[in-house]
Amino acid sequence: MDDGRRRPVTIADIAAATGVATSTVSRALSRPGRVSAATRERIQAAARELDYVPHPTARALASGRTGTVALVVSDVTNPFYFGMIRGTQQQLKAAGYAHLLIDTEDSGEHEIEMLHTMRRSLDGAILGASRLPARSLVALADEIPLVTVNRNVRGVPSVVIDTPAGIAQAVEHLVSLGHRDIVYVSGPQQSWSNQARWQAMKAALERHKLGAQRVGPFPSGRGSGTAAADAVLNSGATACVAFNDLFAIGMLTRLRERGVRVPADLSVVGCDDIFGADFSNPPLTTLTAPIEQAGRVAVSLLVSRLEHQPLRRAVVLPTYLTVRDSTGPRR
Repeated sequence: MDDGRRRPVTIADIAAATGVATSTVSRALSRPGRVSAATRERIQAAARELDYVPHPTARALASGRTGTVALVVSDVTNPFYFGMIRGTQQQLKAAGYAHLLIDTEDSGEHEIEMLHTMRRSLDGAILGASRLPARSLVALADEIPLVTVNRNVRGVPSVVIDTPAGIAQAVEHLVSLGHRDIVYVSGPQQSWSNQARWQAMKAALERHKLGAQRVGPFPSGRGSGTAAADAVLNSGATACVAFNDLFAIGMLTRLRERGVRVPADLSVVGCDDIFGADFSNPPLTTLTAPIEQAGRVAVSLLVSRLEHQPLRRAVVLPTYLTVRDSTGPRR
C-alpha cells in the first residue's frame, strides 16, 4: 500500500538514468577526480535532477569524512560557553560542517569516554576548557584532530584567552584604589585556567611587594559563591578576584545576605564578562574576554588541519578589565 511517501533516490537510480555502473556513480559523487569530467558532470546533473541526498553513513564510509565536528564543554549551563557555542556553530556552518555539542559534566573521565566512543562519527573536536591531563590530550590528539580552547599543551593546536594579562590589570586597579589585602577565589583544582590565573595574580602582587593568598578551591558554578564569600570574609581581605563571573555573582548574593556592602566593605572582581555580569547587583567589574571569537578561531584552526592547509599551532586572544560598580576605594 502506497502511504504517499517518496522512496529515497539511490545511486542505482542515478546509474540507470545515466547508463553507467553504480561504482562509477559512487566515484563521481565521493571522489570526483577519479572519473572523467564529462561523466562526472552528467552524473552530478542527474543527481540534482533526481534530488539525490547521500546517506551520511554511506558518505562517511566512502570519503572517510563525516562532516561533523564536536564542541566539548564542561558545563553547558555555564554562560561562559554561550558565546563559544555561537561562534563555533556559525563558523562550522560556513565551512560546511555539522555541529555536535557534548557536555562532560565537569568530568575528565566522561570527556575522554565520550570522545573515544564517538571518534568514528567525528572529523574532529574542539575542547573548551578541557579537564584532561596533558598526557591524555596528546594521546587523544593522535586519534582525532583536536583544537583546545583555554588549554595550552605542546603538540595540540590551541586558542588561549589571555586572562592572566587581565588578572594583572585587575590587581593594578585594586592597588590603585588603596587595597593591600587582596585574595584570589580559586576555581576547580583540575582547571588549567584556574592555575594560570593564580600564577598571574601572585606575580602581579609580588611586583607591588604584596603577599598573595587564595581561598578554595571551589567547584565551578554560582552555588559555590556562598562558601567563597564566607571564606573571603574570614580572610580579612578588602578585595578579591574570583576565578569566574559565576563565582563572583554568587558571592554578591551571599554578601548582600550578610549585610556586607559592595564595594564599600569589599571589592569584587570577576573573570570572563559573561551574560548577566553587567546587570548583577551591583554591576560586576570583570575581565572581558573574546569568547565568541575564540570559538570562531578554534574552528578555523581545526578546518585548516582537516583541509591540510598551513596550520598555526597557537593563537592568543587579549582580554581587558571592564570597571563597573563592584570595586571601589578601600574603606
